[in-house]
Amino acid sequence: MNDIEQIFTGLGGHFVTPVDALTEKLQAVRAIVFDWDGVFNDGVKTGSGSSSFSEVDSMGTNLLRFGFWQHQNGQLPVVAIITGVINELADALVRREHFHACYSQAKNKVEVLAHLLDQHNLQPHEVAFFFDDALDLSVAEVAGVRIMIHRKSNPLFTRYVVQNGYADYITGSESGHFAVREGCELMLGLLGQFDSVMLERLRYRPVYDRYYQQRQAIEPSYWLVGPNGPEPKNQ
Repeated sequence: MNDIEQIFTGLGGHFVTPVDALTEKLQAVRAIVFDWDGVFNDGVKTGSGSSSFSEVDSMGTNLLRFGFWQHQNGQLPVVAIITGVINELADALVRREHFHACYSQAKNKVEVLAHLLDQHNLQPHEVAFFFDDALDLSVAEVAGVRIMIHRKSNPLFTRYVVQNGYADYITGSESGHFAVREGCELMLGLLGQFDSVMLERLRYRPVYDRYYQQRQAIEPSYWLVGPNGPEPKNQ
């Protein structure tokens, strides 16, 4: 057992795919896609129907993007949120962090994924996907790397996912407890990028600053998914 495997199994994480094989799959990743409810939060809604995110998870996404940017010689990974509802805070995170896209009201998520991939000339095996529930399985079936956010309350669902090979890693942290950060740090560790990311973030210039300027130049797109597929959403 290598040190990365030991650290994350110590958290309660479960490697469905062996560490060496998961590390190999990560080499192909060019896009990172997140579900929202139950991934960035515990799925509990406010009176307005919104649900939140944490700065801990947000920082994890940024560090992971920087790590991929370094690993891929200055090429930013495509980053998107695909969610089954409309959520103002999901849009806000996409806007602030300059993700590439946010898709709302996505019921058949694999069709929405196809739209995203077509927009960026990518293939499903080049996607790392963070997910937590049944609505996400059509994407988990085809994505290259699958990080499932853990919840103790759905043991039969977890067993189903494992038995059918829909996840590569199940977090030790539960939804609402910074599980996105766990998945981000896991991927950085397996890519061998974590220490370099920390060092260059500490220095800020010139390496991190180049990444940051490139990230900030991204103009996010917002899509509302209807019967005829994704349509541009006014912001």
